[in-house]
Amino acid sequence: MDVSRGHARTPRRLLPLTAAACAAALVGGCSADGDAPVRERSTQAAAPLAANDLQDDYRAVIKNVLPSVVQIDAANSLGSGVVYDAAGHIVTNAHVVGQEKNFEVTAATGGQPVTARLVFSYPEQDLAVIRLTSVPQGLKPAKFGDSAAVDMGQIVLAMGSPLGLSGSVTQGIVSATGRTVSEGRTGGGTGATIGNMIQTSAAINPGNSGGALVNLNSEVIGIPTLAATDPEMGGGSAAGIGFAIPASMVRTVADQIVKDGKVTDSGRAALNITGRTVLDDDYEPAGVAVVEAPANGAAGRAGLRPGDVIIRLGDTDITTITSLSEALASLRPGDKVTTTYVRGTATRKAEVTLGEM
Repeated sequence: MDVSRGHARTPRRLLPLTAAACAAALVGGCSADGDAPVRERSTQAAAPLAANDLQDDYRAVIKNVLPSVVQIDAANSLGSGVVYDAAGHIVTNAHVVGQEKNFEVTAATGGQPVTARLVFSYPEQDLAVIRLTSVPQGLKPAKFGDSAAVDMGQIVLAMGSPLGLSGSVTQGIVSATGRTVSEGRTGGGTGATIGNMIQTSAAINPGNSGGALVNLNSEVIGIPTLAATDPEMGGGSAAGIGFAIPASMVRTVADQIVKDGKVTDSGRAALNITGRTVLDDDYEPAGVAVVEAPANGAAGRAGLRPGDVIIRLGDTDITTITSLSEALASLRPGDKVTTTYVRGTATRKAEVTLGEM
């Protein structure tokens, strides 16, 4: 699948029932006056009430979270961001900030733009933190939720500035979790391979990147980052398939940047090699050739050296640099993994203790 930039279950609200209505629901057809069943009338009445309740929930979430969402204008790009703390730190995507150092930030609720400066960009996870030179009144830090509690079917709202339309909100569900997605380098992408992403049906369009994916508890559960593209549509976005970086990873990266001005512990596994994709005799991708393998790196310590071609990592076939990155995205530094590689005409295996990116 090509991509481009862009269990906190909320309890169901139960409608109050009178004793008579409860009895009617149980026996399925009694009524006080012998006319139409009470159950039928109460069901018809419940539908618009339930819809109104959900609508009220949406409005409450938008009122709570939108003051924590901003539009970020850089010299060559436009995106969104989420207020991280009261000191004016804003978390966004690395591909939104690009190579820029200075930005104009406008609250989704309106007001005059405020200048901001880059604190640190971490393209490997497509995250960045910028800081406002002054914090406008009414801007408030977002509340981040528990990524581990996110589940399929959960209703979510995406907030940001799609196509420059500041303060826009789209609605959908969590359609999958645990996705590993690779971002292209075209159009300003970082080329990052990101694991454990949230897939959502909420519309993610250019400008949504860096904004907020929010549950009905008014918690940010992810940062919308990518939208799937359909090659058969000329690279246009595939409707209803977007991806967000989970809140747990956002907090891990942002906390380090705010505290230390950089990422000091990525938590991401690496073989510590420089590699390139190689082709077979039919010009099909056939593995990753090791270009450099420092002796103190994970692969080097396990005996791999330049010229070796990695063809398997654990149970995963490796054909390209991207497939290697995706395999590593599901692992952690310190994990031991059997690496299959070709040296000359011989196929060999080595147990590699993974390093850190």
